[in-house]
Amino acid sequence: MSPLLQGVLTIIIGVGGCIGYFYFSNILLDKVFFPDSGKNAARNITRANRVRPWLFLFPAMFALSLYLVYPVVGSFWRSLFNRSGDEFIGLGNYMGLLDSPDFHTAFFNNLLWVVFVPAASTLFGLLAAQLTDRLSWGGIAKSLIFMPMAISFVGASLIWKFVYAVDPDIGLINALRDFFGMEPLDVLQLAFWNNFFLMVILVWIQTGFAMVILSAALRGIPEETIEAAILDGAGPFAVFMKIKVPQIMGTIVVVWTTITILVLKVFDIVYTMTGGNFGTEILPSYMMSFMFRDDGRATAVAFVIMLVVLPVMIWNIMQARKEMK
Repeated sequence: MSPLLQGVLTIIIGVGGCIGYFYFSNILLDKVFFPDSGKNAARNITRANRVRPWLFLFPAMFALSLYLVYPVVGSFWRSLFNRSGDEFIGLGNYMGLLDSPDFHTAFFNNLLWVVFVPAASTLFGLLAAQLTDRLSWGGIAKSLIFMPMAISFVGASLIWKFVYAVDPDIGLINALRDFFGMEPLDVLQLAFWNNFFLMVILVWIQTGFAMVILSAALRGIPEETIEAAILDGAGPFAVFMKIKVPQIMGTIVVVWTTITILVLKVFDIVYTMTGGNFGTEILPSYMMSFMFRDDGRATAVAFVIMLVVLPVMIWNIMQARKEMK
């Protein structure tokens, strides 16, 4: 069967199935379970209206349970077995992680990524949004800053691999060092600091995302508040820090948490640049090192990543609810 025909059949079956489900479920609800005629018609209609929203939500809830809840529960259960999956060892895999120096390194590096990348991306995005709005050619500048977002993580890593190259004829950093008479340096092998050189790549990519969102938020600030601050004698810096930033704090939080969640899942950059060597291991790459040789340990690391992401998600939801009040 051709891909085009498969696509058409998928659309027909999917859309037709949804329409059929809602149509026949309404008939069953109104005609069979809670008949809308007879002496109990009024009470049945009330009951049917209470059930109907859950009837419409059922497909989405079923899909979420099948593709989200079940894998989480299944992964946790799998993490309680040994590498071959035939012996129950309880929390043995998790205790092994706590005793592993490599896990400590990966976890610490992940914390560095979580602190540095969202902060730097949001800060540079906010500055770029503010400064480009004041330029006549700000649209061009925004396009150039946003352009890295169109590049995959692997592609961006290969670009920066040339920037960090040891050969002064290729690497920009070592070309500058050679210009000043300094010896070539492989920055990707610098203990501790090589993590920041990898983080720069993600900051370079995500600054454009932060800039676009924050630029829209800055444009939504009422001009009256800015004019009032200027009339009261506030300078440009005071207007920016005390008038604009507080009014878009909700957007800043959303951008920050969105990038944080992305950081906790990033894998491509580390795998492409160093393969997790030279002390650059992070939790996703550490998980991949066990994926094909110790499934129990790998699922344990995956569950740890989920637990790390969960507080950020909960906090983000709480902030969103506060904004809606």
